[in-house]
Amino acid sequence: MQRLLAIAGLTWKAAFRFRLFVVIAVLLLGSVVGLPLLIKDDGTARGCTQILLTYTLSVITVLLGLSTLWLSCGLLARDIEECQIQVVAVKPVARWQIWLGKWLGIMALNAVMLALSGASVYGLLLWRAARLPAEEQKTLRREVLVARGSLKPPTFEREIEAETDRLLEERLKQGASGAVNLREVRREIREQVKARDQLVPPSAIRQWEIHLGLLKSSLRDQPLHLRIKFNAADKSPSGTFIGLWQVGAPRQTQLWRSQPMSLAPDTFHEFEIPPNLFDENGVLTISFANVNNTSLLFPLEDGIEVLYREGGFGLNFARGVGIIFCWMALLAALGLTAASFLSFPVAAFFSLGVLTVALSSGTLANVVSDRTIMGFNAETGVAGHSIADTVIVPAFSGILYVIHLATQTATIPEWFAKLLPAGVRESLSGALPSPARPFSPVDALSTGRSIAWTHLGLAFVQIVLLLGGIIGLIGTSIFNRRELATAQGTQ
Repeated sequence: MQRLLAIAGLTWKAAFRFRLFVVIAVLLLGSVVGLPLLIKDDGTARGCTQILLTYTLSVITVLLGLSTLWLSCGLLARDIEECQIQVVAVKPVARWQIWLGKWLGIMALNAVMLALSGASVYGLLLWRAARLPAEEQKTLRREVLVARGSLKPPTFEREIEAETDRLLEERLKQGASGAVNLREVRREIREQVKARDQLVPPSAIRQWEIHLGLLKSSLRDQPLHLRIKFNAADKSPSGTFIGLWQVGAPRQTQLWRSQPMSLAPDTFHEFEIPPNLFDENGVLTISFANVNNTSLLFPLEDGIEVLYREGGFGLNFARGVGIIFCWMALLAALGLTAASFLSFPVAAFFSLGVLTVALSSGTLANVVSDRTIMGFNAETGVAGHSIADTVIVPAFSGILYVIHLATQTATIPEWFAKLLPAGVRESLSGALPSPARPFSPVDALSTGRSIAWTHLGLAFVQIVLLLGGIIGLIGTSIFNRRELATAQGTQ
């Protein structure tokens, strides 16, 4: 450990010698403190949050990410190119200790800069919140400066997939052309099947059931918030639609009925509901009456959601910063690995190229979904094909899987979920996420969502231990085999 700390200390000295620490600290503090003070918000809690959280945390991630890549590439590559690494290599220090010591030094720098910038954002947020009107402060502390958990109705994914496959098989039996893109046809059928569960026709009532599981004890006597979103088949003259809500099961629990609400489509609406409206089994029943002349569609993914308080904002903010720290650890490992076998300019270019590919996950997902790089004709539904698809599509699928490990939680394997009792699966639905949830702390903090300890733990395991560990093993293996005594700068 003493050798690792000595290498980490040398890394700190090199960072200060390059003036990098001072430059990045000034840029971070200027970006997260100076610019938000000059930008005026709209006076609402949401506007204040949009600037102070979404903007500042994004800037912190970008600036620290770029500086981490530059520093990790530069420190090791320049030491090798300038033959300074030979002075260290002849000491009783293993190559892997040199590599790991530099990684620890870079992460110590990141920890200090994240602590400074995070504390500045947190303090500035509280200061700006105190200047808002009293009603806006109340909204901010209820919807943003809080850690709220989320519960949703079941999406019936298995039932939808089974019905989609059945309808597709029937259509194929009726003589569908082989030139038709079956993947696109299946996607259209699936959307039609989903619409049946999402649509609320005029003068109809739709009911959802949300299972609280083991949370029913902790949520007793606690007010909840209902967050809804819908789409409309047609426009209304006023631009809004009337909604009547009822929460509670008749003859089983207390009932709460809302006054007629004027709600805009394609927008999230949130309102408080009284406590103790769920039954003895922890089932919360929500009903909606469509009194409009057009059908309304509540998306399965985010149409209905119940929010409850899990904790305070301070610790939630710290967990969000912790996820950013995990990303920095991965970037530091990537930069050091590139510098283990490349010169500084090439290593920096290679690292930025890998980062660019990771940011292009949407394009990769489209290729994997269409199973071709040629795309398909939207009018005819005929897919293009290329001989390169046999290589590129599997490669993109593998790259996309690696990117997902760094950006979202891995899904629970189906075989593992079947081993859990039904009650345990329901109670752990937030702790063991399935389907995958993104790691992004910016979206969670700006909407007051809870970042659970299990979520942070999964981020550490997937990003730092798994991906960072694999990259680190590759980097240390290459660095251990590299000849350091060859003449540098000659051909």
